[in-house]
Amino acid sequence: MATSTRTLGATSPLTVSALGLGCMGMSEFYGTGDEQSGIDTIRRAIDLGVTFLDTADMYGPFINEELVGRAIAGRRDEVQLATKFGNVRDQDGARLGIDGSPDYVRKACDASLRRLGVDHIDLYYQHRVDRSVPIEETVGAMAGLVEDGKVGHLGLSEASAATIRRAHAVHPITALQTEYSLFTRDLEDEVRPTLLELGIGLVSYSPLGRGILTGAITSESSLELSDSRRTAYFPRFQGEALEANLALVENVAELAAQKGCTAGQLALAWVLAQGADIVPIPGTKRVRYLEENAGALDVRLSGQELAALEAAVPRGSVVGERYGDMNSIDR
Repeated sequence: MATSTRTLGATSPLTVSALGLGCMGMSEFYGTGDEQSGIDTIRRAIDLGVTFLDTADMYGPFINEELVGRAIAGRRDEVQLATKFGNVRDQDGARLGIDGSPDYVRKACDASLRRLGVDHIDLYYQHRVDRSVPIEETVGAMAGLVEDGKVGHLGLSEASAATIRRAHAVHPITALQTEYSLFTRDLEDEVRPTLLELGIGLVSYSPLGRGILTGAITSESSLELSDSRRTAYFPRFQGEALEANLALVENVAELAAQKGCTAGQLALAWVLAQGADIVPIPGTKRVRYLEENAGALDVRLSGQELAALEAAVPRGSVVGERYGDMNSIDR
């Protein structure tokens, strides 16, 4: 397997592994979590050179940061650690809204540092934009964390082009994290050109379309009963939409068979091929899927192969919104 790095951001650059690891599913949302399996997966990732780890305070809630902290104990210097604030939840998991107020920014960072068991966070994101607080105030508080040495670099998640510009004018934004895959390409219109213009990296979450592009999901019944993808929160996994989207996955699987790789590896290779400033962070809680994902770094795609992939999944052909409720997405 090829081990390689990429650099996020031009003004405030952060070098990370070319493929990251999303840790969310180890604690919540995609079926039953298994802490030991998650820890084993993170440690195997570090061994493989997949050292860019992504978590957030709201995952669990709170317990995912603790899990990541336990997994990297004694190996802090080997990883690039990213976490997020802003999606507020209580201990019971209830969602309490979005908070980007300066006071909350500081409190959330201190709490994340405690749970992670570290003295600094490499990349600290605002998880969702708080429309009730000017982005300048939120980023100003985040910049204070950089001055205090608690945070190395700043990021935004699911921010619009206009918000990104305003934020970057306050303090260099190193990366935007947003959903990007063969199944989700809407950022190509305005957000992607803005990132390229300003020299901001792109961290692609759900680069496998929440797992559907691996081919492992064959019907709603192939998901655990506790899996949130079975709910209306994820329309692409419901009824006729799922059937239509699985037909697109079959197209990808056919091309992958011709290439001699898995469908998931081909989908990740497509994201990696969209620019050297893009780092996908596929999530998994199992070592075998991590190892499969890491194999995507060895898949090289020609212009003809990229065109065939995009013809197999034409932009706009995916049925259903990304989320059942898109109100929290800054557009």
